Amino acid sequence: MRVAIVLAGLILSATTAMADTCKASAADKKLAGAALTSFMKKCESDAAKACDVTVAERKLSGAAKSSFTKKCVSDAVGA
Repeated sequence: MRVAIVLAGLILSATTAMADTCKASAADKKLAGAALTSFMKKCESDAAKACDVTVAERKLSGAAKSSFTKKCVSDAVGA
């Protein structure tokens, strides 16, 4: 029972953290030009690393891995 409660809490906190996309963060910070470009590249890179960790946890490979990674990164970036 405790494990279920802890997992539910982790899922809710992860959902809240992922709700803020790279584009939304850039808009909140009012970035433009080179600062925006740099921020978006770093944010996309960080998102790809986080998605790769999830892929490894789910033990995905092949087409499932590439499809999941593409969707995960685009969701994080806000495309």
